[in-house]
Amino acid sequence: MKAWTAPLLLALAALALPWLVTQPAQQNLLILALMAAQLGVAWNIVGGYAGQVSLGHAAFFGIGAYTSTMLLLAWGLNPWAGALAGGAVAVAVGLLIGWPCFRLKGHYFTMATIAVAEIVQTLFNNWEPAGAAVGLTIPMTQTGLAAMVFDGKLPYYYLALGLLVFSMGVCVALEKSHVGYYLRAIKDEPDAARSLGVNLTRYKLVALALSSFLCALGGTLYAQKELYIDPGSVLSTGLSIKMALAAILGGVGTLWGPLVGAVALTAIEEGSRALLGGSGRGTDLIVYASLIIAIAVWQPGGLVGWVRALKLKRLQRQAAERAEREQAA
Repeated sequence: MKAWTAPLLLALAALALPWLVTQPAQQNLLILALMAAQLGVAWNIVGGYAGQVSLGHAAFFGIGAYTSTMLLLAWGLNPWAGALAGGAVAVAVGLLIGWPCFRLKGHYFTMATIAVAEIVQTLFNNWEPAGAAVGLTIPMTQTGLAAMVFDGKLPYYYLALGLLVFSMGVCVALEKSHVGYYLRAIKDEPDAARSLGVNLTRYKLVALALSSFLCALGGTLYAQKELYIDPGSVLSTGLSIKMALAAILGGVGTLWGPLVGAVALTAIEEGSRALLGGSGRGTDLIVYASLIIAIAVWQPGGLVGWVRALKLKRLQRQAAERAEREQAA
């Protein structure tokens, strides 16, 4: 029962929070934090559990956003169905590019993912049916849950929260399955896993398929929330870095790490925006790079790992004090 106490309290707080924070700008900030957490959870499947550091996940996010939007504008397809279609397209693209990329190791794989994302962004920048560099606008001809278009921020908050819970549920199921054990083996001891008969490429592709599908769902939600997309907003390298940083900052390879990291990252972004203003181009990337360096040097386990280390030290200190009291008695 104690294991469910903290998640239950967190869920109740998340459900009640938008009723306490009533300003639209503040509610929008909460939505962005939830969406960043969901994308961090999606990235964590590949980067955390499988240990394959990708900096091109914005391609899947953008594919999801563009697929659902183009289907809606061209044929009036419901965005809920468009989200599934975008997820399917993202999975197909992920499997197509993952097969050759997973034959690379370390920083070569990371460089390949950046190159793929840049190619996808360039294609959409020059693809006229997708609006090219101008982008696409979703008209507000219909509103409501079926159209996934709302007048206020509150429904988007609960949609983002639901998508985050669903993504975390996928990770919980993955952790408890044999696939999760294989992915952790691939991350920690790939040669040993291969010697035991684990097909490394196959299970990396499974992780990438799950990750790309969840990223695409997040892209559809973003498109429906903003009612406008362009290559710069849904396919940028900065977005890929932000996905990775949310998981890295919170604790890569952990369930709660991306959520903690996204909250901290959103707070840092808003703080830097308040101090530096919104005119400094590239400031966010400088902050991201500084955070990555700091985490790599001082706290590789992220915020979750830091909290666990503090808890372990406290338990060790209590055990030592108890042993001293027993000896003194």
